[in-house]
Amino acid sequence: MDEQRLKKLMQHYPTVADLRRRAQGRIPHVAWEYLETGTGDERGVSRNLEKMSEVTLLPRFMKGELKPDPSTTLLGRQYRVPFGVSPMGLSGLIWPRAELILARTAARYGFPYCMSTVATQTPETVGPLVGEMGWFQLYPPRERHVRADILRRAREAGFHTLVVTADVPVGSRRERTIRAGLRMPPVIGPRFVWEALCHPSWTLCTLQEGLPSLRTLEKYASSRGWKDVIAFVAHHVGGTLSWEYLKEVRQEWSGALVIKGLIHPADVAPALEASVDAIQVSNHGARQFDGTPSAIEALPAMVKEIGGRVPVLFDSGIRTGLDILRVLALGADFVFLGRAFLYAVAALGEEGGDLLAENLLVDLNANLVNLGCATLADIERLAPPQ
Repeated sequence: MDEQRLKKLMQHYPTVADLRRRAQGRIPHVAWEYLETGTGDERGVSRNLEKMSEVTLLPRFMKGELKPDPSTTLLGRQYRVPFGVSPMGLSGLIWPRAELILARTAARYGFPYCMSTVATQTPETVGPLVGEMGWFQLYPPRERHVRADILRRAREAGFHTLVVTADVPVGSRRERTIRAGLRMPPVIGPRFVWEALCHPSWTLCTLQEGLPSLRTLEKYASSRGWKDVIAFVAHHVGGTLSWEYLKEVRQEWSGALVIKGLIHPADVAPALEASVDAIQVSNHGARQFDGTPSAIEALPAMVKEIGGRVPVLFDSGIRTGLDILRVLALGADFVFLGRAFLYAVAALGEEGGDLLAENLLVDLNANLVNLGCATLADIERLAPPQ
């Protein structure tokens, strides 16, 4: 993006809250509800944000001139910043080609983009754009041959790190999306047509790209029609994930392996026995189970249990560069954001990913210096006891 254009956008949309407000007005109600919703009474979503904001840090001063360097090494690879993009399913419903936009941002800014199994693009289209920054998230197919083929496709497309999501044993209800009329396949009725007319930018982009579909999985359904793809997902994906399954994936995947979604310390030992390379603490953005503690509350005990044996990754409730530092100060090694990046793309289309990346980087560097730190290694033990 042109530097002057970027500066102008940063003046208008300096925070995730600004992007969120614009996004809500730019996309149909059903797409907004899919993005924004949790489950049940949605206390878990609020808890993630509230508990994150309660984490305070203790600055150290009188350090002289500090030139912040937020770069870090994770799983043997160098990244320019300690954050990346979480896997998000059906992103093309929020904004057409969202996965491609975010893949390009990740490549430009040097941080991971994790593509979901239920993305609206394929590994073959995303891989060339994301380059060395490509991670792939696996929802577990029940048939071994399907799993093997998905892993082959991801590997051949250049994805080097595999993320197995543990915290979706069954689809959550997400009552708000039910009320909003979300159906798979989408029902093109009067309500949908009216929403499309009221959101012309989204509609024009959707007409150019086509209605979102789970394109990675189309290959395995009886046809590429929506009904057949959804039926395949319902009957052949998920519901079988176990420690034994994870060990099988470990045998099939030669790259780095991350298990995502653990918040109970008792799950650390079997994860390590399965030879994972990192553990991602997450409650799935509180989209699955409303009774969960906030992810940030669960982090310290997980860090203690892991004891430095593998890197600790984190997502759920991140909105700012300061939030990233809060998580790192509590012992995590790397942070991922989901909703925030989709807010940005929904708000600004092709420019959204770069703008949010730049906003996070500026905020991260400013707060790093305000804490009296030059590098990420300096922030250890800046958080008061919880």
